[in-house]
Amino acid sequence: MALPSVRTLEDCADYYQVVEPYLPQLYELPWKVVDAVSSREALVELYKNTNPLVSGFGFSIFIGAVALVFSEINRNYSQIDRLWSLLPTIYNAHFAAWSHLNGLPSQRLDLILLWSAVWSARLTFNYWRKGGYSIGSEDYRWEIIRAKVPAPLFFIFNVTFISFIQSILLFALAAPTYIVLLTSNFEQEITAADIGFAAIQLGLVVSEWFSDQQQWDYHAAKHQYQKTAKVPRGCGFTQDDLDRGFITSGLWAYCRHPNFAAEQTIWFMLYQWSCYSSKTLYNWAGSGSLFLIMLFQGSTWLTELISSGKYPEYKLYQKQVGAHMPSLTPYRMPKPKVIRTSELDKQEKAKQK
Repeated sequence: MALPSVRTLEDCADYYQVVEPYLPQLYELPWKVVDAVSSREALVELYKNTNPLVSGFGFSIFIGAVALVFSEINRNYSQIDRLWSLLPTIYNAHFAAWSHLNGLPSQRLDLILLWSAVWSARLTFNYWRKGGYSIGSEDYRWEIIRAKVPAPLFFIFNVTFISFIQSILLFALAAPTYIVLLTSNFEQEITAADIGFAAIQLGLVVSEWFSDQQQWDYHAAKHQYQKTAKVPRGCGFTQDDLDRGFITSGLWAYCRHPNFAAEQTIWFMLYQWSCYSSKTLYNWAGSGSLFLIMLFQGSTWLTELISSGKYPEYKLYQKQVGAHMPSLTPYRMPKPKVIRTSELDKQEKAKQK
């Protein structure tokens, strides 16, 4: 059987019932694909008869291998970065398609796919307009790490983290949908809770759009200002804002990385959705969102290390505003230091001595 025979909602989140028995399929899958590749009907039957969690995991390993080969050939290590906005939704679509093909209740999976597709569209657009899909484009952080790490060690880093671990992580983010798939056999219709979770997800995507657009508008104004030495009309920023070098208005006045905060929350909420559906306090599917949170801590640390070195005011911004947890009060610019005439006289006399 491609799916486990579970008796309760709680069983749907039991790793030893719904995951472990199907791991042997993963070892057999490559050879079965080779045998079935010449026949479309055979491939469809193999797809239908393979546990969807196993086939999704197998695909993530395949993507990792492809990314490794292309990254080493092109010496460009943003292969997974280009797929980041697409793969989680592809996996959610995979769970929904598998359910449809096997004639299982799929309404709740279609709802997950709906907000996931909106998430992908927004993030893909934002990555595209920043030039992420341009030939030769690469995340600047890989270049920094590559410059500080010996080549053999960086190759190991590429094999493990950049190519395979990141690819598997993107699959793990969608793994809670597998639990929702299993629970759909008990609760087939979309519930008020499902609508609530979907609304939260869409709200978080909207918040990401606002934060990214605010940052985009700021950098567009800053680049224009740097070219012309004039503050662009109607940009909404002052000369002090643009001289600072980084945005501190809008959502960024309350959180140093509002887009990062929303991104982590989106996948944590999908995990919570699986917990609610299976009536469990926690389950194995939280590993993806937990690892993503850990990844963002390291990524944020490196990003802010660079920013604090470039912008003198950034350290003050760090003291006032939370990185991912919003602050209750907005960022306040430092007041200009007033030097009294008497103090200037003292400084001048000290120089003469």
